[in-house]
Amino acid sequence: SQIDTTASIHGGTSALPFGIAPTGFTRLMQTEGEVAGAGAAAAAGIPFSLSTLGTTSIEDVRATNPHGRNWFQLYVMKDRDISYGLVERAAKAGFDTLFFTVDAPVAGNRMRDTRHGFSIPPQLTAKTILDAIPRPWWWYDFLTTPPLEFASLSSTGGTVGELLDSAMDPTINYKDLEVIREMWPGRISVKGVQNVEDARTLVDLGVDSLTLSNHGGRQLDRAPVPFHLLPEVRRAVGDDVEIIIDTGIMNGADIVAAIALGADFTLIGRAYLYGLMAGGRDGVDRTISILRSQIERTMKLLQVTSLGELGPEHVTQLTRFNRVSPSRRSLGQ
Repeated sequence: SQIDTTASIHGGTSALPFGIAPTGFTRLMQTEGEVAGAGAAAAAGIPFSLSTLGTTSIEDVRATNPHGRNWFQLYVMKDRDISYGLVERAAKAGFDTLFFTVDAPVAGNRMRDTRHGFSIPPQLTAKTILDAIPRPWWWYDFLTTPPLEFASLSSTGGTVGELLDSAMDPTINYKDLEVIREMWPGRISVKGVQNVEDARTLVDLGVDSLTLSNHGGRQLDRAPVPFHLLPEVRRAVGDDVEIIIDTGIMNGADIVAAIALGADFTLIGRAYLYGLMAGGRDGVDRTISILRSQIERTMKLLQVTSLGELGPEHVTQLTRFNRVSPSRRSLGQ
């Protein structure tokens, strides 16, 4: 009858075992963008993460969520001074965790973006205008709100692929992690871990947590599913390092399953953006409320009162969802 959903992560607590993931182009979804996300996170007592490619500045997120937990997701760029400057700004603004991101050294193929000519800032095309004619509220937002641009970066022209390829650096390595670690006063998590070997190496290097993520499948759509990778990583690194799952969470039961299989925390990206698109700040509040009720109901049905009581025995990974090793595949599979 009594459920405790409190989670401990990165030296602090969260009222729920999930936070809002860093998402790029957020104001493209709805004009409130990260302000809605940070405000909803503050009200719910959960962390909010800001992306390097966010559309609200570090300082404005801090102003929206001055007493809550703010996290910053960092891309290491070819121009290292840009990345170093973002680290310094986030530290000055009191962000307590940094995501050192390794899963986007170059842009993914993004064929749909190329086909539709998606760029930042967005360009008005004949198709865009035709789509918007019957939607006067869209025109009102477009004409009365600040231009859509990356708040933390000074140069944002071109398609998304062109931007990422010009900014990201495929030479990123462990030395870069060491430099950022020396600069950053808070906790640091490496985001984009996708194999056990890297997980072991990063733990040996002293990172505070591992974030298992395949970038939502939008960089390399055949990358490992983090939920399936989770048990292997937990066995490999032991219980002393925190693990976060960031990909594929669309229901509160997904969150409970991740915690049961060994994760300490989870992040929601797509679900958060769906709520934002549907109703701005109210939509994000509603997303959090739905996930909270799903988590509580799942825990009650499992007859556990706290996250610490969850274990692998509460999860069955159906065979059809498991990866089949090459040696066991047949021609009919």
